Amino acid sequence: MIDLLPNTDVINFGEVSDAVNALLQQGVIAYRRDRQRADELFRQALATAPAELPVYFCLYKIHTYQGNLDEAEAAAESGLKEAASQAGWDLDWHKWEPHDILPEGPGRFALYTLKALAFIHLRQSRPDEAAEKLEALKVLDPTGAVGWPVVAALAEGLD
Repeated sequence: MIDLLPNTDVINFGEVSDAVNALLQQGVIAYRRDRQRADELFRQALATAPAELPVYFCLYKIHTYQGNLDEAEAAAESGLKEAASQAGWDLDWHKWEPHDILPEGPGRFALYTLKALAFIHLRQSRPDEAAEKLEALKVLDPTGAVGWPVVAALAEGLD
């Protein structure tokens, strides 16, 4: 999904426009020294191209790292809805149906972001909401391809 390119500090955000990629790369660099500037750059990217899913990832990731969990949750919820819409799924994740083959693209991003929301809810001391999302992921992604078993193990450790 989002990886460092070999032998560089540049991150591969997948297929995003050049303008959005430039803003995301600048945001990643800014994050190291100026987190507010990073947030501004990521929000500029979102305003420029609200359909570019990696922007939501950047926003919810940096806010989770910083402990701004309400901001992280808002970015993840928005990204979840955008991904669901792009995948042709219901905007309400409770209504999602499992697929024979784990989806790629927006569908995979939606599942990954549902996992991220479960993690955010754990950090917010909202274990019931995290558990609800993890239970859904057990059905939607039975192999754990988007990494939800790690979050489930964290949840178990908190019990």
